[in-house]
Amino acid sequence: MCTLHAWLISSKVHGSCTVVSAIVCCMRNDGFRLREWEESDAAVLLAAYDGVGMETERPADVATVADAERLIADWAEDAVADRGYTFAVVDGDEIVGQMRVTTQLRVHSIGWISYWTLEKHRGRGVGSTGLKLLSTYCFDELDLFRLETGHRLDNPGSCHVATAAGFLVEGRERQKLIYDGIRYDTETHARLATDPDPA
Repeated sequence: MCTLHAWLISSKVHGSCTVVSAIVCCMRNDGFRLREWEESDAAVLLAAYDGVGMETERPADVATVADAERLIADWAEDAVADRGYTFAVVDGDEIVGQMRVTTQLRVHSIGWISYWTLEKHRGRGVGSTGLKLLSTYCFDELDLFRLETGHRLDNPGSCHVATAAGFLVEGRERQKLIYDGIRYDTETHARLATDPDPA
């Protein structure tokens, strides 16, 4: 069962700055929830970036808990400005992954989605469930029509997450990304608001 609750709410203080939070969002499915990142999550976020397979997820300027706190504050500001919405995926009280959608192509009602799952929780449906929840939020609350995501061809786990959440394969982009001097092909997936809900 999937439920969605979103509220317009007040502001919170981050250091000497007051950051207005556009929404507090609580979305549930199969025991997993999406919620906004909180300043108190900074140490957990930093530890997540140190995990296996997270090298390409970590922003270059995030090295300390204070850096992670600033990143979380930036995400809150992104939501206020309708630039992007970033959620922790939680199981009970434990953070197990992340979902993010950015809206640079708002004029065309398009969102770009990225996601990650902590290594010890991979294979449990964290990614696919979180992506289904985020898709519902994007279509119903953000009024987006087309959602896009992509992955390197050597990342079959990410491909499974996308397809399980109803994102159809749309094509291959040759040598799109470069890491450590090596170029990688990627595969693009998309889901439309008019597509059937995934099983």
